[in-house]
Amino acid sequence: KDLLDHLPRSSSVAIIHPESLERELFTHTGAGTLIRRGTKLDKASSLSEFSDLNKLKQVLVRDREGLDAEAVVDRYLDSLKGKTFAAYHDEGMEALAVVLPPDSSSPNGLAHLATLTMTRAAWLSNIADNVFQNLKNDYPKLVWTVKQDDENLTWFSEKADGSIARQGEVLFWYGIETPEEVRELMAEFIQHGRQMFGDNNLESQLHRAASGALRIKDVAQKLQQHRESLGQQTRAFSTSSFSSRNMQRVRSTFGTPTRRGYATTTNPNPPLGIKNQDKDYPSKVALIGARGYTGQALIDLLNRHPNMDLRHVSSRELNGKKLAGYTKRDITYENLSPDDVRRMADAGEIDCWVMALPNGVCKPFVDAIEASSHKESVIVDLSADYRFDSSWTYGLPELVKRSKIAGATRIANPGCYATAAQLGIAPLVPYLAAAPANPTVFGVSGYSGAGTKPSPKNDVENLTNNLIPYSLTDHIHEREISAQLGREIGFIPHVAVWFAGIHHTISIPLAETMASRDIRQLYQDRYNGEKLVKVIGESPLVKNISGKHGVEIGGFAVHSSGKRVVINATIDNLLKGAATQCLQNMNLALGYAEYEGIPLS
Repeated sequence: KDLLDHLPRSSSVAIIHPESLERELFTHTGAGTLIRRGTKLDKASSLSEFSDLNKLKQVLVRDREGLDAEAVVDRYLDSLKGKTFAAYHDEGMEALAVVLPPDSSSPNGLAHLATLTMTRAAWLSNIADNVFQNLKNDYPKLVWTVKQDDENLTWFSEKADGSIARQGEVLFWYGIETPEEVRELMAEFIQHGRQMFGDNNLESQLHRAASGALRIKDVAQKLQQHRESLGQQTRAFSTSSFSSRNMQRVRSTFGTPTRRGYATTTNPNPPLGIKNQDKDYPSKVALIGARGYTGQALIDLLNRHPNMDLRHVSSRELNGKKLAGYTKRDITYENLSPDDVRRMADAGEIDCWVMALPNGVCKPFVDAIEASSHKESVIVDLSADYRFDSSWTYGLPELVKRSKIAGATRIANPGCYATAAQLGIAPLVPYLAAAPANPTVFGVSGYSGAGTKPSPKNDVENLTNNLIPYSLTDHIHEREISAQLGREIGFIPHVAVWFAGIHHTISIPLAETMASRDIRQLYQDRYNGEKLVKVIGESPLVKNISGKHGVEIGGFAVHSSGKRVVINATIDNLLKGAATQCLQNMNLALGYAEYEGIPLS
């Protein structure tokens, strides 16, 4: 004991017989009895109990990010003066843990490990374990956050009963007894991240300070780059939201959580991707109604797809002409009747029927397939005829359970306006103000949305220097959006002079005050991992979405009251608004990878 009292803390003493000295010195097995100096932990409940506040500050600053770390730590220590807390530390402060006991504002009545800092020596010795054992003795329920790239993440996982990952952060907990408490905690963390603890979390304060400094530097660099490259760069459509770029994802559902290593994504309906693929041979496809712009766009996509075998294309106007743009086989347009379709269905000639007909026209063809001996073949209807029929599955994979679409044989493809509007509103549905304060969608489409039949709405001369409103109330997409979201919305459509692309300006009344950054984060989390939805900060533009296969959502302008947000959404009405979404649904229903054949760049 006298030796250990005077030697460095890392020293150890071995008591051995002289005959075993060689074994002790020159082998790994050792001999005799090894004695190490134990680590005594002190506990403080006020700053006055620390003999050296400067040392405490240095301990909190060490290894922390950001040039403003010292100023942030100063503010943090000031905040502790008015709080009840417990600090655990060893004599040399190799380890320091600050815990805030539960109070009325604590989520689920949990104690919060507000900060934990340890030197490498503390991690390698038993100090870390001693600290945590003290925490478990004093606090039966505890919650804490750690960066997802922390090298000691496994150690934290071993100390916890469960965890959840969000945007590079991991929330750990122990001592929670019921699944309801776990779900409540998870929902809070998914929505707010470390901000759920307010300014009580030192790491959160330091990260915000460092991020602020980096943003200032980044803005300056980007402004300079923009000046140098203005007019020379083109923009490709990227399909991942900003929040997912650096996040290591783990998938789960919001069911009863497991007790160890529980984690989830923030998207309750993540893409099936290649996991949906259980079929590696071609499917035979028939396209009924191929004259329109959507039919042509779908033919192009089917031509790219390795396993979609287009066998029949029907168009009354183009009957007898060669199909252009399809290179897998020579196809001539036919004028198929419902009787022809019944005969083909009885013979099992087609695996998937695509109805690209005007509203109110396709029912005889659907009835013919239903009456056949092979009615199990898949039908995807691009019209509005079956969007309100509960026996059909509504095919918006980002919002409708993908497993439901994968098991469906009757799929109603959503409308173009409706797709972008629903994606633009859906994450905020739980936060909407009570009726009659409903969302309003001001939509403007390119003239391809008016079809190929000549009309004032697709007359370029009439549209030049013009904007044409139509169906200002009770548009069928107004009904569709309202039915799917379970909430009345107002929809005001217009046609403009460009060819393809829709721009929505969506005004959304809120039940509670919300900040722009929180709303944007909500959208990034909800669409995390989606290949065809991109959440951006600025308002999206039609010229950037035309010819692309996804949806862009941005703007997030919040009224000064905090009770109304305006969001913009853009979509190519012929692609994700029609043909691309059709192929996405076909892939799911026929057993191919969800995005097979869809260009993602």
